[in-house]
Amino acid sequence: MRLVDELFQMYRDKLTGDEEDIDMLAFAFLEEMSHEDLLHLIKEMDKQELYDLMGLYLIESLKGKFAQEEYGQRTHTYYPRNIH
Repeated sequence: MRLVDELFQMYRDKLTGDEEDIDMLAFAFLEEMSHEDLLHLIKEMDKQELYDLMGLYLIESLKGKFAQEEYGQRTHTYYPRNIH
């Protein structure tokens, strides 16, 4: 995806690339985007990028649901990540 490539090029020498940096970059980016901006980005995606996006969303959302239900166990707490 062109957007990911652009963000990577802009910040590759400024961030370490660990999960915390990547989360911070993604959250900062999303805070600046309007609903219309995000829809425009989605409309520019090719079929594979859209499938990848939806696949990641479904996987992470299902993980969160199973964790919330604790999948039959009561041993751990799940704190969902808010990405907007």
